Amino acid sequence: MIEGKNIVLGITGGIAAYKSAELTRELIKQGGKVHVIMTENATRFITPLTLQTLSGNPVYCDTFTLTGDWEIGHISLAEKADAIIIAPATANVIGKIAAGIADDLLTTTVMATRAPVLICPAMNTQMYTNPIVEENMKKLAGLGYDIMEAEQGELACKTDGPGRLPAIAGIVEAVEKILTEKDLTGQCVLVTAGPTNEPIDPVRYITNHSSGKMGYAIAVQAQRRGADVVLISGPTALPVPEGLTFVGVSNAREMHDRVMEYAENATVIVKAAAVADYRPAVESASKLKKRRETMTLSLERNPDIIAELGARKGNRVLVGFAMETEDLERNARDKLCAKNMDFIVANNLSEEGAGFRYDTNMVTVLYRDGSVESLPMMSKMEVAATVLDRIQQIIDGE
Repeated sequence: MIEGKNIVLGITGGIAAYKSAELTRELIKQGGKVHVIMTENATRFITPLTLQTLSGNPVYCDTFTLTGDWEIGHISLAEKADAIIIAPATANVIGKIAAGIADDLLTTTVMATRAPVLICPAMNTQMYTNPIVEENMKKLAGLGYDIMEAEQGELACKTDGPGRLPAIAGIVEAVEKILTEKDLTGQCVLVTAGPTNEPIDPVRYITNHSSGKMGYAIAVQAQRRGADVVLISGPTALPVPEGLTFVGVSNAREMHDRVMEYAENATVIVKAAAVADYRPAVESASKLKKRRETMTLSLERNPDIIAELGARKGNRVLVGFAMETEDLERNARDKLCAKNMDFIVANNLSEEGAGFRYDTNMVTVLYRDGSVESLPMMSKMEVAATVLDRIQQIIDGE
């Protein structure tokens, strides 16, 4: 949702101001149009020329600078903004905004805007935990400002504690969430992701190549759209998304038990996990030694989670995924019908750029009424957004 949006980035006078350069670059990479306002003190930590070069736009520091022909700076920027970010936000600027003081370009712009404002605090630990600062942030949150929590760690003053600027990736995600329409508010979305590991012995296991990227993308997009999200994931290397309920599992039986537990409250279930169909019939308590040229491994079926969900579906929206290497539509439709899903998202692993490990995917969506929708190659975040669009249409009865 940052794509094409006008983002006003306010930078105040703290040592973390140097991180605003990286933040500007990330917002630009996401397709945002970044307009920087710097306080006078901010220019002592990083130069306006740096931010102007990175943003490709003029940097504004003076309240009385015109942004165009007879356009008053704070009015023009306030009206142009789709969102305002203050990063870093010092105790000083937080206090001024909370008190309604508008004595420079940044604070006057904030007072004049109707756009959402994201405040990213960064300061000394003692300042951050000062009751006055805490009360100011609480007041702003109550007035509808979005306030991020400062991170814990070593600060420039050599102390260790809360006060670090939130991670750049976290700030960008917070902006994405702010700018996304909340059309899934009131929905509880359960998403499964990743592989399962079926142990052979204490050292070895059966698994697959799933990275979890598709399921995590759906969970993140659903949260952005206002849903309460539960993400049940097998082992992956992905960072846990903030702000949702995360449940980590190892094998298919654990996945089954946790899904059935959380499915009770879910209104939407998206099964994107690559759950192993089989597990070793016997798990050895000790490492199996290499004694023969061949070894026979006996396997037994794992629970069919989505079939069980389909049998007890009720009014829930149920969506599954199918990974195929041949007869994509026939195999996916058989699964769709047999397991009582609303629709199934299928992709052919033989297609370059689709399936496991990639950041992109090319999928075909098959619906209960027999219709088929083939989507072009797109990022997994875009696929996730499209899947949620189709879920929203079902919720709305379209």
